[in-house]
Amino acid sequence: MHFITFVLKNLTRRPTRTALTVLGLAVAVGSMIALLGISNNVERAVAESFERRGIDLIIMERGKPNQTDSDLDEKLVERVRKLEGVEQVDAALAIFMDLTSPSGATVPTLCFGWPPENFGYNDLKLLDGRRLVASDTRKAMLGFKRAQELNKGVGDTIKLHDEPFEVVGVFESFTVYENGAVLIQLKDAQELERRPGSISGFSVRVRKSADNPDADVEAVRQRIEALTDEKGRPTRLSAQSVREYVQTMLYIRIVRAMVWMVSVIAVAIGVISMMNTMVMSILERTQEIGILRAVGWTRGRVVRMVLGEAVLIALLAAAVGTVGAIAATHALAASPRVSGFIEPGIAPTVVLQGFALTALIALLGGLYPALRAARLLPTEAIRHD
Repeated sequence: MHFITFVLKNLTRRPTRTALTVLGLAVAVGSMIALLGISNNVERAVAESFERRGIDLIIMERGKPNQTDSDLDEKLVERVRKLEGVEQVDAALAIFMDLTSPSGATVPTLCFGWPPENFGYNDLKLLDGRRLVASDTRKAMLGFKRAQELNKGVGDTIKLHDEPFEVVGVFESFTVYENGAVLIQLKDAQELERRPGSISGFSVRVRKSADNPDADVEAVRQRIEALTDEKGRPTRLSAQSVREYVQTMLYIRIVRAMVWMVSVIAVAIGVISMMNTMVMSILERTQEIGILRAVGWTRGRVVRMVLGEAVLIALLAAAVGTVGAIAATHALAASPRVSGFIEPGIAPTVVLQGFALTALIALLGGLYPALRAARLLPTEAIRHD
C-alpha cells in the first residue's frame, strides 16, 4: 500500500469526526479568506479608479484619514493648475448622502459632485440617457447597480437629503463603488452639504518626461505641498501617489486590522481543533502505531504520517472554506446596504494566502500529536489497551 493511500485510509476510518473537523476548520478559514478577499477587492477598486485614469497625485487636506473628510477651498484648483509640470487637474466633492429608497428608507450612498469638465466622465459607459452638462441643476446620473436597486431610470426622480433630483443618465464604470454611486453637479453637492466653494480633494495628472517620470511627479508634489495662502500660511495640502493614498485610507486600515484579528483567531481555533482531532486519533491507534514501529517504520515516517493526515484535513477545509467565502462575498455584495462598496469574488492570490495559512494550521496543530506518536516505543504501544 502506498504511503499516501495509507494516510487517506486513516482519515476515512472515522468519517464523522473527519467531516466535523473539516467543517469547523472551514468556517474559521472561510471567514479569514472572505475578509482577506474583501480587503483586497476594496484596495484594488480604489487604486484602479485612479490608476486607469492616469492620475499621478491625489490632493486632499493634510491629516484627514479619507477624502470624504477633507475640506478644501475650490480656488486652490486654479492655483495648482497653473503650477509648472501640471498637465490636468480635476476637483470633486466626495460625500455620503441619504438616498431615499422606494420603500421610504434612507440608504447612505456615496455621491460624487463633479464639475462638467471632469475627465472621469470619459471612462463611464453611458447605458441610457446622457451625461451631466454645465447648465444642469438638480440633475443626477446613477451607477447601474444603484439604478437597479432603486428601480429608477432616465426621467425618474430620486431624493438626496430629501431634495428631488431628476435622473438624466445611467452609467457603468470599471470600478465597483462608482457603479453603486450617484453623480451630481459639483455646485449641487456643495449646496446640499452647505459647503459653498468647498471640495474634498482633486486629482492631478503630471506632465512627465520619458527620461525620469518619477522625478517629475515628485517635483510637482513638492510644489503643491509648498503652496501658501494669501497671508503666507501653509495651505496644509497633502499630495499622495495612488498607492500612498490607498495605504493610508482609514476604512482600509480598519478592514486590514479586522482581517488580522480574525486571522489570528482563526489560526488559534484551527490549531486547537486540529490538535484535538489528531491527539484523539493517535490515542485510538496506539497499538497500530506500535506495530508499524515494530515492522520497521522510523520515527520520521510516523511523524510524516500524522502531519500528512493533518495537512489533508486542512486542505479539504481550505477548499470548502474558499467556496463558502466566495458565496458569502456574493451574498454580501447583493445587499443594498453595502452594494457599490464591495466587489464579489476572491482573488487567486487571496485563495493562495488562505491555503498557506491553513497549511500552517495543520503543521502547528499536528506537530505535538505527531511527536507524541513518534516517541511511542513499540513494546509499550503494542501492550496499550
